[in-house]
Amino acid sequence: MKLSMLLWLTSLLPQPVADQACLATTVYLEARSEPTLGQLAVAEVAMRRRERGRWGDTVCKVVTAPHQFATTTTPGSFDITNLEAFHKAWQIAGRSIQNWQLPVAERKMLVPRADHFATVAITPTWSVNRAGTTIGEHRFYAVN
Repeated sequence: MKLSMLLWLTSLLPQPVADQACLATTVYLEARSEPTLGQLAVAEVAMRRRERGRWGDTVCKVVTAPHQFATTTTPGSFDITNLEAFHKAWQIAGRSIQNWQLPVAERKMLVPRADHFATVAITPTWSVNRAGTTIGEHRFYAVN
């Protein structure tokens, strides 16, 4: 399925399903080759951003905010072809959404306060002089 078609479909789905689809797509695009912990950490960043409201009040709005996640930097013609990886991303997304429905004190956090991440191969300007937590090929930062 083309990325553009999948994102369009989320506009037709009821909110809980749309949010899981948007989060799963983000996990797939950002971290499908990463270990489970790395995928969970990517989802955690998106969920934290949604909770803070700065990037949007739904998961779909957060992950489609301009230039924030791969859903907006990957061409719409990109084919999502690895169904096994997408299924895993779907499960990760559901698990993350359930985790964020818990009271704050009961949530399981991998990257507390992190609201940004980047691959370890780059050093974005916003990450300079900031400590980060590395999981797999991503480093997670508390920027805001």
